[in-house]
Amino acid sequence: MSISEIKAPFQHQKIPLDDVDIDSKMRAKNMTGTLKRIWSYLAREKGRLFLVLLAVAVTSCLSLLGPYMVGMAIDDYIVTREVAGLGYLLVGLIFIYLFHSLSMFLQSFWMIGIAQNTVKDLREHLFKQFHRLPISYFDKRQHGELMSRLTNDIDNINNVLNSSVIQIFSSVLTLIGTVIVMLLLSPILTLVTMIIIPMMFLAMRWITRRTGRLYKMQQRDIGEVNGYVEEIVSGQHVVKTYTQEDRVIQEFKKRNNSLKNTGFWAQTIAGFTPKVMNTLNFLSFGMIAFIGGMLTINTDLVTVGVIVIFTEYARQFTRPLNELSNQFNLLLSAIAGAERVFNVLDEAEEEMDEENAIEISSIKGKVSFHNVSFAYEDTPILQNIHFEVNPGESVAFVGHTGAGKTTIINLLSRFYNYDSGKITIDGTDIKSMKRSSLRQHMAFVLQDSFLFKGTIRENIRYGKLNAADEEIIRAAKDANAHDFIRKLPKGYDTILDQEGSGISQGQRQLLTIARALLDEPTILILDEATSNIDTITELKIQDALKRLMKGRTSFVIAHRLNTVQEANRIIMLEHGKIIEQGNHEELIQKKGHYYQLYKGQLLDAAN
Repeated sequence: MSISEIKAPFQHQKIPLDDVDIDSKMRAKNMTGTLKRIWSYLAREKGRLFLVLLAVAVTSCLSLLGPYMVGMAIDDYIVTREVAGLGYLLVGLIFIYLFHSLSMFLQSFWMIGIAQNTVKDLREHLFKQFHRLPISYFDKRQHGELMSRLTNDIDNINNVLNSSVIQIFSSVLTLIGTVIVMLLLSPILTLVTMIIIPMMFLAMRWITRRTGRLYKMQQRDIGEVNGYVEEIVSGQHVVKTYTQEDRVIQEFKKRNNSLKNTGFWAQTIAGFTPKVMNTLNFLSFGMIAFIGGMLTINTDLVTVGVIVIFTEYARQFTRPLNELSNQFNLLLSAIAGAERVFNVLDEAEEEMDEENAIEISSIKGKVSFHNVSFAYEDTPILQNIHFEVNPGESVAFVGHTGAGKTTIINLLSRFYNYDSGKITIDGTDIKSMKRSSLRQHMAFVLQDSFLFKGTIRENIRYGKLNAADEEIIRAAKDANAHDFIRKLPKGYDTILDQEGSGISQGQRQLLTIARALLDEPTILILDEATSNIDTITELKIQDALKRLMKGRTSFVIAHRLNTVQEANRIIMLEHGKIIEQGNHEELIQKKGHYYQLYKGQLLDAAN
């Protein structure tokens, strides 16, 4: 989808609240199922959860006992002017509220630990899932949007677990206890208090129907903003090169405005809750005071102390309802985030190794493609590809963009599985080999030289984690990287960031070659390894690549044909088919497609 096709869901800051809808992918497919899966993580902390529930029960009981004792003090001690009894009761109230505070601290302390352990497990499972997913999954999604699931969505779950679980337990227990005590004191005033419940229910139903949808849209918009920011920050060189700053700022404003609108309406409608509850509270107080007062004046069914108890219990009765409605809004936000996390966890993982897959300790490097075909999402990419490569030979794939060159490499390394035909190494079908074992015998030098944040030594050692410093230096020398590393302020201990700032593109490429040399692979894959490099550095890289390719089965992908002339065989692809193959001299003599492509590049270079 192009950027221009992404439309903000709201315009002019107006939302038809009764018609708010979202993409079907954003709807809660199974809220109950999502809650059950969250519980499956919480259930690992059953012991501490029991302690939390026990502390919540104690807190709820103490919160009911306090107002009851105040009401009794009015009837038994203040009206009768019994000072001694009032003193004992005040001491009792002090102990009640001290224990109330202690139980609140303990329940919060235990629940925070439970929440942190739960989200820790969720993060670990999600991060592990990222490494189980096939390459195709990441090819189709923005990395920033995936990062949003690991950060924002899990943070939402954490926030709800820290507060909402306790609040829900406490509110339910307080509601039950309050109703029981109120019925024992005065069924008539209890009925008066209950009159507001239908009004609360209707108000909360109206609010939550809208906030649930809006919270999901908010999570979606957060993911889109994160994804766009990650994309633009990573591509700053391209943005500045083509002077697209104003355009990307405007595109960001659209996404940011959409997020602002969804966040504004979600918080605004959710903010109706305390206002509605306060209004209904005041209505309840007025009704209790009026009817209770009439009963006190005209009958002996209700005392002044009971009226005081009921006004406090009416507040305690509506407060849990208020908290439940507020927590429900937060819970909806957490469920929206949890669904996005579980959606990733439920994605089809990279296909498992076959049941009888074997470990390969060593290979000679004979690679054969036998009539291999592959389609990506029903679009044919490769058709009946057939060739053989002997150990130590180098093969170059050439052709226009989209011809299928990189796909061949992806099939050989089993990042994708071919649909028909067979690929063998030393006569063994690669599908019968364990993926990790297969890839241990391969090394990749790609066009984009990716470096991790860390020292140069650590980046080279990534090819062989147990390599000694002497091996790292030897690999750097073979890759023609030792000289420039030695001139850096801290040599091999110079710290690089992910972009490898402080060294040139060519130097970064030399480091990746050193990493590959250290790995001592049997099969080597070079994908545009010398593109966009200055001539002098290119000579150094080509010299390093010759050492790297010596004695290894090598596959080279290149658009610049002057880099593949020394290959044992050149295979030209077009629309997923092999149209020519042979060495450079043979293909030039044929004066076919390769010759035309080669001559065209020579003319371009001359001009």
